[in-house]
Amino acid sequence: MFIYVVKANDTLQSISQRFNVPIARIVADNGISNPNALVVGQSLLIRPLSFRYTVESGDTLDSIAEKFQIPLENIYAYNPQLKDDNIYPGLDLRIIYDNPEKRDIEVNGFVYPEVDMNLLRRTLPYLTYLSIFSYQITTEGVLNEINDTPLINEAYRYNVAPVMVVTNISLLEPGVFSTDLIHEILSDESKTAKLLDNIASVANEKNYFGICFDFEYLYPEDRTLYNNFLRLAESRLKPLGYILMSAVAPKTSQDQPGLLYEAHDYPVHGMVLDRVIIMTYEWGYIFGPALPVAPINEVERVIKYTVSAIPPYKILMGIPNYGYDFKVPFVEGSMADLISNLEAIDLAIEKQAEIEFDEKAQSPFFRYFVNGEEHVVHFEDARSIKAKFELVKEYDLKGVSYWTLMDPFPQNWLLLNYFFRVIKLL
Repeated sequence: MFIYVVKANDTLQSISQRFNVPIARIVADNGISNPNALVVGQSLLIRPLSFRYTVESGDTLDSIAEKFQIPLENIYAYNPQLKDDNIYPGLDLRIIYDNPEKRDIEVNGFVYPEVDMNLLRRTLPYLTYLSIFSYQITTEGVLNEINDTPLINEAYRYNVAPVMVVTNISLLEPGVFSTDLIHEILSDESKTAKLLDNIASVANEKNYFGICFDFEYLYPEDRTLYNNFLRLAESRLKPLGYILMSAVAPKTSQDQPGLLYEAHDYPVHGMVLDRVIIMTYEWGYIFGPALPVAPINEVERVIKYTVSAIPPYKILMGIPNYGYDFKVPFVEGSMADLISNLEAIDLAIEKQAEIEFDEKAQSPFFRYFVNGEEHVVHFEDARSIKAKFELVKEYDLKGVSYWTLMDPFPQNWLLLNYFFRVIKLL
């Protein structure tokens, strides 16, 4: 498997003929909506069919590896008859487009109850955990009701562990994390105890495998209170058999200032919990200027600090399954439009906008104009996902976590399957 970047005058037919790969396979692997339309700069995953190659005069193993765009290690791995570099004309070699050096990882994905069930079923084989978003709390430590039973049942059908996500999103302001709400809970021992009792009750009733705490925008002075809450959760919920997780903001130092960061104490989360999800996305965000959502240089800065504070075997690195369509120049108070990765490609084709690639950020983007107004679209593609997987391998992380699974992204799952084996706990 390799990544091909579309050039001027390329067509699916010409690419298919060049790599001897059926058009239908390229279309399916890349989620292409219109087989008659490609755009310059678009990345395509190419999965050639395996075959036997007869060595010709002048061939070397290096030249064969380069010719078929596979690592030299693959030739050795799938041709055990090779004892050294000595090959000769007429020798048959198996050319297999697979990765013999896969490693095991855990994969988490966040999902809303209203997810399309057919899409979910296509995704579940690639998951260790399905984190259902979310149970919201009241100031009295009571949880709201959500329609999660169908998702839990479907997760178990695919040997995926369902995780109950608990947030401080306000029931009065949908989508808004409430700083005051979580402060009121954490600062009152009776409310904290009631919340943990309610979590245990719901988790038992719904047959959850684990619990993830996603408390965001806490007061900096609530760091100790949040740490104490996690310790109480460990003593209350771990004996019941639940795996415990948290989702934390992407920090580059323990005392990084800002409401999003200060109360998330990485060393304590790493010591108390089983898994810590690092939300390594939202550098480019809905209320901000045009930037990549998860630039690899910034993501790596976070991971470098994270592994110094949390054991790598507990870390799940966040990966975004979305992009943004930004208006340029940025106007304070304006909002970008959320866009899926496949929608971004379709938009680039519609606007005839060449896709560029930021090498430093390892991130694709393109520009287009509407009535003289400039737009810049940042999103994820096969190249940016591959860069993130390389980071997971380099820092020996436990795995990855996707926000969210609400939109298809076939390139991602094919790459995941190429680089890794997904751990199933059930």
